[in-house]
Amino acid sequence: MDIIRQNIEHINRKKDEITIRTGREPGEVLLVAVTKTRTAEEINAAIDAGITDIGENKVQEIISKYEKVKPVRWHMIGHLQTNKVKYIIDKVYLIHSVDSMKLALEIDKRAAQFGIFMDILIQVNAAKEDSKFGINSEETGDFIKDILENCKNIRIRGLMCIAPFKDDPEDVRVYFREVKELYVRYSGINHPRLDFKYLSMGMSHDSEIAIMEGSNLIRIGTAIFGERNYK
Repeated sequence: MDIIRQNIEHINRKKDEITIRTGREPGEVLLVAVTKTRTAEEINAAIDAGITDIGENKVQEIISKYEKVKPVRWHMIGHLQTNKVKYIIDKVYLIHSVDSMKLALEIDKRAAQFGIFMDILIQVNAAKEDSKFGINSEETGDFIKDILENCKNIRIRGLMCIAPFKDDPEDVRVYFREVKELYVRYSGINHPRLDFKYLSMGMSHDSEIAIMEGSNLIRIGTAIFGERNYK
């Protein structure tokens, strides 16, 4: 498991170098370890190496690992079906992938049942890829307004985006820049349930470009744990 620690240390050094280079403070960018298909043993090794936040793509993986993993903040980063919200509403720190009022209303309903405010990010599909979830950039303002008006147990903490996969990460810079501009535009709304804190952009392949363009939360799996084995 030493390789996991070494990889985390390398990623932390790189992200801090970039944040300093772009005029920000080291440690400003949160590293979320993406633990899809990873064992509890691997996840605990990452936590021992300093990881405080982990991200899962599937509800069933959160449920199956939840009791086996050391104390950590859980992030739901994958597409979330409305009928699965009830299983994780009391387990996750942040839901990254809210992209419809149907989902927002279900999260609000379940959060109310637990007497909590659920922190969410709005997923923006800046590239308008048919293969990815998320709202279009131009829909962001109206979507924020609808959630604030109709979901009393949701707090909007920022935006998330998944850029297209390109051989050259420079080719996705334009999308990160666009979502950062949205983040700046809507973060100034004065509302008790809108408190922008996270701009979730960048994965193993393109995180350095994302940080350069203003990301303060990167979701890294392969660069920490190695290639996934889906067998």
